Amino acid sequence: MKKFLKIFVLILAVIIILAGIYFGNHAWHIANIGAAYKAKILCSSVFISNRNPEDVLSEDLSDPRLNIIKVKIDYERKQVIATAFLGIVKRVGAFRQGLGGTLDLGEADQKIAIEKKAPPETYSLNPWPEGNVVDLNNLPSEIDRDNLNAAVDYAFAEPDPAHLRRTRAVVVVYQGRIIAERYADGFTKDTPLLGWSMTKSVINALAGILVGQGKLSLDAPTPISEWQHPDDPRRAITLDDLLRMSSGLEFSDRYSDLFSDAIVMLFREKDCAGFAIDKPLIADPGTKWTYSSGTTNIISKIMRQTYAGNERQYLEFPQHALFHRIGMYSAVMEPDAAGTFVGSSHMYATARDWARFGLLYLQDGIWDGERILPEGWVQYTTTPTETAPHGKFGAHWWLNPRSVPIYNEKLAADLPSDLFTARGHHDQFVTIIPSKNLVVVRLGLTLTNNTWNQAEFLTKILAAIL
Repeated sequence: MKKFLKIFVLILAVIIILAGIYFGNHAWHIANIGAAYKAKILCSSVFISNRNPEDVLSEDLSDPRLNIIKVKIDYERKQVIATAFLGIVKRVGAFRQGLGGTLDLGEADQKIAIEKKAPPETYSLNPWPEGNVVDLNNLPSEIDRDNLNAAVDYAFAEPDPAHLRRTRAVVVVYQGRIIAERYADGFTKDTPLLGWSMTKSVINALAGILVGQGKLSLDAPTPISEWQHPDDPRRAITLDDLLRMSSGLEFSDRYSDLFSDAIVMLFREKDCAGFAIDKPLIADPGTKWTYSSGTTNIISKIMRQTYAGNERQYLEFPQHALFHRIGMYSAVMEPDAAGTFVGSSHMYATARDWARFGLLYLQDGIWDGERILPEGWVQYTTTPTETAPHGKFGAHWWLNPRSVPIYNEKLAADLPSDLFTARGHHDQFVTIIPSKNLVVVRLGLTLTNNTWNQAEFLTKILAAIL
């Protein structure tokens, strides 16, 4: 009996130890994720968006699970330090001019910055989009002002206090001019806002520019060194496979799961692209569609490789090749600690600049008579991906497959079939409807599913065009 009791006690002790290790690692992981998220969001919101930190903490970082994370803002060094467990867990978000906020940089990397080009002197005098002057008084005759105002009112209304829409910015562009614009309290036309996965559609544009320059090929195997072993089936993956989310690589993209690949990649890994590159195949390239933020960061790495070690040229590439050319002077794409742009998720721009980006695609990649995107690129982008359910996805843009699920909602059946949209976490949208000569931007902080209805909003906007 004593021997049995000793064995029982020993087994119980082992179980307790293993449980302690498991739950300790679990708590450690969650604390690291929470500290990283809080440091990153607060850093970018304060130093890019120039927002009041108390507002960011009470709105963007209001999740009760983040209460154990303490933060300190170092305005001199432009850092946010987030800690938990009496400082045992520590994550730092550091701001750099032209590059925004990045987690866990080394001292040398913190000194790297790029020059952000200032708008020309005529910018404040000329009409949007060449300048930044907007006249909402003299609308085209076919615009019903009452219906348009009602649509914008819908965007900012809060019919359910338990499920807030939290719309922060709306910009509606018709025939190349802004016909409606509104901002929530605390936000203005000059407030850069996070696009989350809308950044993926910007990566589409940057990849297109490099394809047009002959530096990348859509159909050639991607030049990822980790995949080049003759026996590695990943060496067959093409840029087209990646842009169409059909690489066949394993990746879980659930933001509700703190252990998903997307969360770990963004908030635990210093090298986001490297994390995604290491994933195994679960299907032959080009045969299975899987939405994957890791895929986009692999494209970011491929673009970086075209600069053959000239890191400054790579970091300046989005500004010189795209943003400055179409007047997106507020735009900032943020790299990770390894120096590769987090193309899946981390880009800030004002609502007007997000609208400029949409207008570029509405105009078939041409801006002020200059071709920015290669001829045929927008058509390629909006051609349905064969492996995507119902053809709901093109090349890093969402399409309108008419009344089939897009995330957790349905686009209304009567919305134009040529609609395509960039979409981001918390319901960020840049929607383009070529048949109506329309670009609609909606930015916000919608935290609960099915609270924001983009289809209904677009339907109300379309009702204002007679």
